[in-house]
Amino acid sequence: MRQARLIVVVVLAGFAGVYVIAGFPGAVAVFGVQVAYMLWRRCGWLLAAQAALVAGLSAGLGSSVAVIGFLGGALLLSRWWALTPLAVLGAAVIEHARHGEVRATLDATITTALLSLLIYGMGRLVDRAGELHANRAALAAGAAADERLRIAAELNDGLGRSLAVIVEGVRRALAGADMPAEVVRTARESLAMAREAAAGYRAMSLGPELTTARALLAAAGIGAEVREGHAEPLGPAGAVLAAVLREAVTDVVRLGAARTCLIETLDTDGTVRLRITDDGRRTAEDGRPGATAAQVEAAGGVLSAGLAPDGRYVVEAALPHRAAGEDEAETGRATYGESYGVVLGLLAAVLVGFSVKALLALPAGMVAPAAAVLAVVVAMQLRSVNGRHMVALGVMTVLAVAPVPVFGPVWLGVAGFVAGPVLLAFRWRVAWPLVAAVLAAVAVAGTAFGLPSAATANFTVSALVTGLVVYGLVRLARQVKELQAAREELARAAVVEERLRAARDLHDLLGHSLAAILLKCELARRLDPARARAELTGVIALAEQAEADLRSVSGEHRDLSLASEAASARSVLSAAGVEVTVDLAHPPLPAEAETVLSAVLREAVTNVLRHSSARHCAVSTALEDGVVRLRVRNDGARGARARHGSSGIGNLTTRLAALDGRLTTAAGDGWFELEAVTPLLASPCPIPAA
Repeated sequence: MRQARLIVVVVLAGFAGVYVIAGFPGAVAVFGVQVAYMLWRRCGWLLAAQAALVAGLSAGLGSSVAVIGFLGGALLLSRWWALTPLAVLGAAVIEHARHGEVRATLDATITTALLSLLIYGMGRLVDRAGELHANRAALAAGAAADERLRIAAELNDGLGRSLAVIVEGVRRALAGADMPAEVVRTARESLAMAREAAAGYRAMSLGPELTTARALLAAAGIGAEVREGHAEPLGPAGAVLAAVLREAVTDVVRLGAARTCLIETLDTDGTVRLRITDDGRRTAEDGRPGATAAQVEAAGGVLSAGLAPDGRYVVEAALPHRAAGEDEAETGRATYGESYGVVLGLLAAVLVGFSVKALLALPAGMVAPAAAVLAVVVAMQLRSVNGRHMVALGVMTVLAVAPVPVFGPVWLGVAGFVAGPVLLAFRWRVAWPLVAAVLAAVAVAGTAFGLPSAATANFTVSALVTGLVVYGLVRLARQVKELQAAREELARAAVVEERLRAARDLHDLLGHSLAAILLKCELARRLDPARARAELTGVIALAEQAEADLRSVSGEHRDLSLASEAASARSVLSAAGVEVTVDLAHPPLPAEAETVLSAVLREAVTNVLRHSSARHCAVSTALEDGVVRLRVRNDGARGARARHGSSGIGNLTTRLAALDGRLTTAAGDGWFELEAVTPLLASPCPIPAA
């Protein structure tokens, strides 16, 4: 926004400078009021003050009537826009009464109309930039809220109904009826639904896997560097790339020979690339891609792995993907297209207007060839609006210089058509010396033609102002484009973060509750009525917990209790025939820390049930050296390697990292241990999306 305002001030100051050089210092006051009206407050008294100043300069002090263009532009930006033609007509009347020449009257009228349109266009662009800057946070919040509502609707429609079916079936069983098989089937389907939904939300982004990979490598003592060059969310490609990253990092940690690992992503031309490089100095056959190779190929991508010439091992995957946030991008393109259309229309009007002014000063016999040359210049100018077109710039430079001996001093003003593209095409340290050279050439040529000093100065300043007008309009349009892109990026980031939050809660909270419900329902069907009744009573409690978890997934904040989770863990594991030892020796914890450690315990219990044939599990907490440690250790471990890169471990790593904590795992001969550490006085920060 500051840059947009500065552009407006500089362009308006250039116009005011023309009048000051012509001997009308009152233009400074007109400039000040115009800036205040456009950038501060558009109120009636400022408009009235501008009208009085303009009338005094043009009618009372004899200034060029084109100064009325300041008032015309201000009117176009107000609710009195319909009065603008009257202001331009007034300029024509005053000029005709003053000199009585048709050519001079046309020149003054064109200049007044062009200045009015220019001020209106710049005001519109600044307003648009201000709107985009002001509501960027609101858009992000609204996008997150919409996504939260969509997630809530999806989950309540599926999982909410399933929980109702389970509770109703269990209540009937408690009332004496046989528990229908539908309850167990629904519990199993609900758990699968929750896991599928969590994977789906998580698969929209590669960011969480990058966070997990960095944490796992650091925990293994491997120096990790992550360079992100992709835009989130990736959509379906994200799920495949996440699997590639997970498998590659797991191999790096498993082999244990690497000291450093570099992870890079790049998103170009509709293709997203992931590259994992480590210095483990493995053989070309070690760590070859496994099941992920088929996934990448099925997604239309390419996966390669092998030793690079420098001896490092490289895994690289490239997949095509549909542009993320396509609907939002279409909106952005429409918004920028509108601004770009305003710029092109205004720029064309300004260039044509300036060209007509030059043609009016030429003898009749030279009008046709001069018009042809100016048409080429205008076409090249409009082509140079977007991008850096050196050929067009070269053509304009030649056509601005070569015809000067033919058309005379009138052609000196065309140099301004070169100054604008120069400012747009080069960096300022190069552009301004070039512009200075253009202006110096105009001044030298004016002197060579024997023009009065005032006329030479007028041509020189006018060339600068023309260049500033071209630069200002195009740069303002680019500012709008950049702000639009930044606003959409914030909205996309908010949606991604909401999806990731839902995925974490689905996996870590609701997934555990549903797994426990399924376990108890299956157990109840195999027990005698008395013992089954106790398990079914537990199902009711777990269903209530699952409903609370579902509300949490849908966006409702909920603090968890470590003591309650430990009691639930004892109940669930005992039902599965696992002997449980619980030793909680932690002091009172901040709510954020207790909630995260509770989620860790839930995931640990779920892993014990899914990935082991445990007969004993020990849960303990302790305060050591200012940090709280939660340990969950079980025997009967199997598939520990697969667990190491799981999404659950990744979720917990991300949650703990937000509290400056960490998660570590260890495995031995048939045992597995998970340890979570968080500072007692943790300073919570937002959970990162990447």
